[in-house]
Amino acid sequence: MRCPFCQYEDTRVIDSRLNTETNQIRRRRECPQCNERFNTLEIAELSLPMIIKRDGRRVEFDEHKLRAGMLRALEKRPVAIADVDAVIHRIIQKLRASGEREIASQLLGEWLMDELRFLDPVAYVRFASVYRSFEDIDAFREEIARLKKLAKDKEGL
Repeated sequence: MRCPFCQYEDTRVIDSRLNTETNQIRRRRECPQCNERFNTLEIAELSLPMIIKRDGRRVEFDEHKLRAGMLRALEKRPVAIADVDAVIHRIIQKLRASGEREIASQLLGEWLMDELRFLDPVAYVRFASVYRSFEDIDAFREEIARLKKLAKDKEGL
């Protein structure tokens, strides 16, 4: 690592710490030439699978699109941003853990709906209505009835 102060080519690592949540390594370094100390942050670049859209196109996974869709469904709902970040983190972990090179966008949408179902039922119905292209009020009723049944089944356990 090059020293940012004197441009010396070889610095030494004094201390390293791993942040297990974000998979980042923070290193404290020292330059033997000028004796200045500085920090570096290393992030492993792990490739995520390509997303296969309904029309067959393949696009790169875009965390910002996932967040935007989620925030749209959660608009004016009492959900903390930390909870949104946790959901996105879990979905990215699922993508990485899948080991696949490509994943259907439908699967990604189902994962998000599963997360929203537990995070905020209203946001879940909002997202599902757009994602599943509800055509009429009966589709909403059916989805809400299914959501109620799942909640009752969960309470009965």
